[in-house]
Amino acid sequence: MSTVADKLAKKSAKKPSSKQVRLKLVYVDFWSAVKLSFLLAIAVAIITIVAAFLIYTVVERTGVLDSINGLYQAVAGEGEDLTALFGLNRIMGFALVAAVLNLIVVTALGALSAALYNMSVKITGGVLVGFTNN
Repeated sequence: MSTVADKLAKKSAKKPSSKQVRLKLVYVDFWSAVKLSFLLAIAVAIITIVAAFLIYTVVERTGVLDSINGLYQAVAGEGEDLTALFGLNRIMGFALVAAVLNLIVVTALGALSAALYNMSVKITGGVLVGFTNN
């Protein structure tokens, strides 16, 4: 004869079954996609600017820029100077322009992909996504 406590102990020893839910993604909010892609583009822009500064600093401190400038002067003549062309101001200006263009393009691509997904859902019915409570 078993007691209630024995029955409860056997019941708690069993592994609880996991519950699965299958949902269809049928709509992506346009403005949420635009905001998310804009924030990701800002992060990439900051990384671009910092990376350009760090790479320029390393190249300049190790003397690679002076070596390239000396080689260029030997080939092109003594009046030419690459350090004026590849100064920190120009490199950072180029990185800033590239970051701003990247910001615009990535934001537009995020908006375009959300709009295209919302239009394609009408044909395909959406993406089936499964979730579990484990």
